[in-house]
Amino acid sequence: MLRDEKEYPLVAIFNSNADRFGEIFRKRYTEVDNSKTTFVLIAEMILRENITEGYKLYVNNINGSTDEFTVLGYDRSAKVNLSSRSCSCSKYDLVKFPCAYALAVLHLEHGDEYETSIYNYPSQIYLKESYLLAYLEPIYAEPLKSE
Repeated sequence: MLRDEKEYPLVAIFNSNADRFGEIFRKRYTEVDNSKTTFVLIAEMILRENITEGYKLYVNNINGSTDEFTVLGYDRSAKVNLSSRSCSCSKYDLVKFPCAYALAVLHLEHGDEYETSIYNYPSQIYLKESYLLAYLEPIYAEPLKSE
């Protein structure tokens, strides 16, 4: 704990935190820049998990529409609309990233081209290039001035 404010001036603490955040941003930027993935690493991991879950689901096109599907799971079912990029589970709608239900439909729709087509459905914010552009300019915390 901070015992004596003269020993630990507040300005020094804020400046130290700003430097540490700068290091974290630079490290993360380098990691993303050096990755060989299409999306940022966490998005790729989530995509792979959703693909694995999607393989366990059954897809049915009840009304014959090319965009609307019913997906059945072990304990839940969902309706997926590819043209509006939505799913009744709400995950796809909220985070703009295909849920397991949507990926099951994409697997049925695209067959052999599934592995490449899945990259067309998430929002562009998950692309590695979007991340790198957002953090292209260094973020400098303004050092506090001591009184």
